[in-house]
Amino acid sequence: MTDEKLRIGGHAVALSNPDKVLFDAVNGYGAISKHDLAAYYEEVASAMVPHLRDRPLAVQRFPEGIDGDGFMQKQTPPKLPTWVHHRDVDRVQGGTVGMYVCDNAATLVYLANQAALTLHPWLSRIRNLHHPDRLIFDLDPASDDDFDTVRLAARTLHGMLDDLGLHSYAMTTGSRGVHVTVPIDGKDDFDSVRGMAMDIARTLVDRHPDRLTTQVRKADRKGRLFVDTLRNAYAQHAVAPYSVRPLPGAPVATPLDWSELDDSKLTARTFAMRDIRRRLDETHGDLWKGMARNARSLRAAHGRLGSRNGAARAA
Repeated sequence: MTDEKLRIGGHAVALSNPDKVLFDAVNGYGAISKHDLAAYYEEVASAMVPHLRDRPLAVQRFPEGIDGDGFMQKQTPPKLPTWVHHRDVDRVQGGTVGMYVCDNAATLVYLANQAALTLHPWLSRIRNLHHPDRLIFDLDPASDDDFDTVRLAARTLHGMLDDLGLHSYAMTTGSRGVHVTVPIDGKDDFDSVRGMAMDIARTLVDRHPDRLTTQVRKADRKGRLFVDTLRNAYAQHAVAPYSVRPLPGAPVATPLDWSELDDSKLTARTFAMRDIRRRLDETHGDLWKGMARNARSLRAAHGRLGSRNGAARAA
């Protein structure tokens, strides 16, 4: 197939080498080309873009497909279409770097043309980069076949967060585990948010110390699931909902209804590219839609956590 010219949202998007195979056929899944990837991201854009809008974005690219060398790209190239937004942000080590900001469907397809399979937005927005409006727990199992512990940790964490007055949202990562995301009001800096996340994680681990841990070093985990709060830091990022992962079959990071965690057949890779359109139709759209309306104060939750832990120690 020759190069394609697409018209998306009033913008002309070039798609070069659209027949390039990015995923080989495997286990009943057909081969996936760059054209297929672009079509997928155009199809899910209305659900996905709201989770990317106004946030610096790192992209994971695989120009030769998932069997070739991939790399994480954080810096935008010198020349971009005028409708592909970007923003200079401060580096942790000093200086600035220009980063993508995906505010429209055309940009999603432009990135697909760059063989950007997986998109990783920041937890903060451009207008308030040092104050995140999302808090994330990454539930990372010790092995790929221990998803029962992932489901246990996610359900227990959900109950704890409810008790603290915090709304939470679950998502299979498309890789190994589950992310639990909490929308917050953006009034606290990253140090405060990370501290609160760690306090909650330790309380969670105290309930199941034989199965869960907050130990960062793998050697210290001793087969337990890692409750990872490290993403709650400036310039860190997390996989976006509906992102394709660079794994056989093209699994997708997929928002869940909390009831789905009761399904013993659920895994981190249950949902793939070919499933998402039907799933969006069946769930009447994005299960995370309107998340920001449920943002809450971490300061109030911190007070409740201290009271609960103090009562538990006294008992």
